[in-house]
Amino acid sequence: MPRLRHRTLKTFPNQAVLSVGLAVTVSLCLQAESSAQQTIPQAVSAQSSSSAGAPPSALHARQLIDRYCVTCHNERLETAGLRLDRIDVANVAEGAEIWEKVVRKLRTGTMPPSTRPQPPVGDRAALVSWLETSLDQAAAAHPNPGRTETLRRLNRTEYQNSIRDLLALDIDATALLPPDDSGYGFDNVNVGDLSPALLDRYISAARKISRLAVGSTQTSLQSDVIRVPPDTTQEEHVAGLPMGTRGGISVSYTFAQDGEYDIQIRLARNRTGNIGGLRRRGGLHTVQLLLDRMPVATFTVERPDGGDDALADSHLKLRVRVTAGPHDVGATFLKKASSLLETERQPLLSHFNEQRHPRLTPAIYQVTITGPYAPQGAGDTPSRRRIFVCTPTGAGPPQEDEACAEEILSTLMRRAYRRPISAADVEGPMAFYREGRSDGDFDAGIGRALTAVLVNPKFLFRVELEPDQGASGAAYRISDLELASRLSFFLWSSLPDDELLDVAIRGELGRPGELERQARRMLADSRSHNFASNFAGQWLQLRNLAAVSPSPRLYPDFDDNLRQAFRQETELFFDSVLREDRSVLELLEADYTFLNERLAKHYGIPGVYGSRFRRVALPEDSKRGGLLRQGSILAVTSYATRTSPVIRGKWVLDNILGAPPPPPPANVPVLEENSVRAGLPMRERLRQHRSNPVCASCHRTIDPVGFALENFDAVGRWRDHAGDSGPMDASGGLPGVGEFEGVDGLEAAILSRPELFVGRVTEKLLTFALGRGVEFYDAPAIRTILRDIEPDGYRFSSLILGIVKSVPFQMRNST
Repeated sequence: MPRLRHRTLKTFPNQAVLSVGLAVTVSLCLQAESSAQQTIPQAVSAQSSSSAGAPPSALHARQLIDRYCVTCHNERLETAGLRLDRIDVANVAEGAEIWEKVVRKLRTGTMPPSTRPQPPVGDRAALVSWLETSLDQAAAAHPNPGRTETLRRLNRTEYQNSIRDLLALDIDATALLPPDDSGYGFDNVNVGDLSPALLDRYISAARKISRLAVGSTQTSLQSDVIRVPPDTTQEEHVAGLPMGTRGGISVSYTFAQDGEYDIQIRLARNRTGNIGGLRRRGGLHTVQLLLDRMPVATFTVERPDGGDDALADSHLKLRVRVTAGPHDVGATFLKKASSLLETERQPLLSHFNEQRHPRLTPAIYQVTITGPYAPQGAGDTPSRRRIFVCTPTGAGPPQEDEACAEEILSTLMRRAYRRPISAADVEGPMAFYREGRSDGDFDAGIGRALTAVLVNPKFLFRVELEPDQGASGAAYRISDLELASRLSFFLWSSLPDDELLDVAIRGELGRPGELERQARRMLADSRSHNFASNFAGQWLQLRNLAAVSPSPRLYPDFDDNLRQAFRQETELFFDSVLREDRSVLELLEADYTFLNERLAKHYGIPGVYGSRFRRVALPEDSKRGGLLRQGSILAVTSYATRTSPVIRGKWVLDNILGAPPPPPPANVPVLEENSVRAGLPMRERLRQHRSNPVCASCHRTIDPVGFALENFDAVGRWRDHAGDSGPMDASGGLPGVGEFEGVDGLEAAILSRPELFVGRVTEKLLTFALGRGVEFYDAPAIRTILRDIEPDGYRFSSLILGIVKSVPFQMRNST
């Protein structure tokens, strides 16, 4: 285990918990607060709730609620639409939805408000313990696993991963399918429909994929364009390209057939149409075209005598013979010797904008691949090895071809449909095979049948059917095949592999220890990197980095290199915590991160060189480490021109603490950006929201959380001063904890109640695993998971196994 930071809060007026459950707003009561920094009453910790005295009776519980809660939540006020004066305390199960809200408010100390009388700590702890015990007992007696949709379409990521595992073919689904709508923060929730327009896209994708996988003869040329993002700096080495080169692009490209292909390189131009960085006295620049990291052509580029760059790169084209299958295609420049610039100010690392930070040398804009010319079919490719489990001799009777085709298709369909295949199932694709075979050869028939399989609803949709006999609304255990699909799409966002599918078909997934064994095996597989790229990418909103574009005037050193480095740091960091089976808490308190030279310079960390990312141990006083200190999180929670304590505070409350604030009311006034007020410190500018009674109830909680991160600017750099306003004021606070200073204090405040953070991660994982939002009836299962994994230090594997073994994951309600 690495040495972790042990940070402490500057002040603890009360050793209390963090504010969670802002969704049930009590605006009327909160308007009486005079300041967001008032001491919040001590709340219930996990330890106090379990060690409290004897639980109260229903009568005692009723008395506590009448005294401390009904003041606001009564028939006359009905604050936040909630009444507690008539609810039956003796029958907790009947009002479980309301009681779960009450439990969350009491446990976190959010209610009663600080301006109202507070129950003694012992009474609060005993009441919460009694309510939770009653709710958990009721849930155990009558499980309510909720209900997932009967039909759930594979989303874009799942489709891409499924094609990879089914056909050994890497595709870019973003170029084939439109993005999926998100629900509850994930794009595998709202996937029950298949519009005609979307079906057309799936059909088009299936045809292209079939051609690539089978390598059948094409009658027309195909051209693909691969572009480099325009704000990419290309002055240094790019990972995946040979040493001694600079800039360029390296991609894996699947050639459909053996044959000749034209590969053309275009250089990046500025707004005037001239090639950026191609100067009159700049001399020759050497461009290399690489195939599988080996040079296949070398070109030179120089500024034309007439100054017209229109045709300066027209000769960067080569027709080359390539075998079918995946190959690495690269285009780059040989790096010239350079000297250190001696300037008073540190030179910028970004060079792509001709107006503010122009390119020093030419750059690659795009690579176009066109072909095949003189195609000769496909040879031995990974996809063909995966598909063609048998090969007809060609000299036998037609029945031999048909038998082989049936074997090929039944094997593919078993994996694609995720279940055993009957003779009747194969008849449909065989009809397409015969149609294609009549127009061409055996491969053409298999290609036509494969297209039919890829657009079949049994592949595109995950189906969970109810048992033939069962009471309406009753909970039932899903089948082994459905459980196998849930497990594989949870851990891999892809199909079950042959081992998992075999176990499910034999009905052995329910044997003691078998489900856990399969889950551990799958977590150890490289495909579980899906958690870092897919789950973490959505939970932490890393996908939003693509839209992050800070003002080039205020942040001239930001480019796509830094954008990609931000995301890779967080993905590698998250993946390391998962693969090394560390505590979930290490996501916040780690004393290491992953850096390359570009990101290390941005952070001001010395001694890191080269484009390769590596794990870097950090000193005790480092400003970097866990998620709250990483540029990816800090950038996606900022505006283009400044930081946003509101966005950052909301992000922490929602994604880290599980306390999403309610939506803002209509017609909320925006901050003035073009006035004298815009020159004030951010804390002063946001005071107008906290002074507005309509806004104050939420902003008094949101803003102090965001203020704690103000030492980081909009692109994640550390700053000690706020311009002309003097030293940066990063003091913040959390209800139930009190005031603290900076990111150290914020992390310590969160870690003082680890079950809140781990609970939120559990809720996010459960949402991702089930493809539906977490509801009140899932709370008992989440509490069970947290109790079970606490003795193990909240290890990641324990958390995932807890979800896999839970009632919501293994069961489902009938209609």
